[in-house]
Amino acid sequence: GVFLGAQMGSETTAAAIGKTGVLRRDPMAMLPFCGYNIGDYLNHWLGIGEKLLRPPKIFSVNWFRSDKNGNFLWPGFGQNIHILKWITDRVDNRIQAQEGALGLMPYLDDLSDGIISREKIEEVFFVQPTEWQTEIEEIKKFFEIFGKRLPKEMWQELEDLKSRLHGYSIAEE
Repeated sequence: GVFLGAQMGSETTAAAIGKTGVLRRDPMAMLPFCGYNIGDYLNHWLGIGEKLLRPPKIFSVNWFRSDKNGNFLWPGFGQNIHILKWITDRVDNRIQAQEGALGLMPYLDDLSDGIISREKIEEVFFVQPTEWQTEIEEIKKFFEIFGKRLPKEMWQELEDLKSRLHGYSIAEE
């Protein structure tokens, strides 16, 4: 979960210095507000996680992925309930997930209920390993900023992601 937050990218807002609307890495959306080294901040959250008897399940959703024409892949705000229902079902252990290149993913049948076409669901969850190679390089450059203060667990998670994507790429070819 800390890795998901650490590598998160978002568009700059008025709270950040510089132009608004520029994509940048922003761990847990805290970069403009964190008063100390982000590496130490991430280490703090790892320490909290180690103390939890039942750590929460953490999810990452990108509502803003676009197709080759620049149109959003997800059909819109009104359909978010499908993902939110899947998340609550996972939290309550009513539904399973499958291992995917990016981690645990929904079984597509669990999201295809006739309101959203199976074809659209497949497009939303399609993972293009070559696109992720660029993402991995950007995450790596961002992590390097924090030098030795970045927890080693973040580097390990990045390596694990690279490995899963490599395995996914080979399986797809």
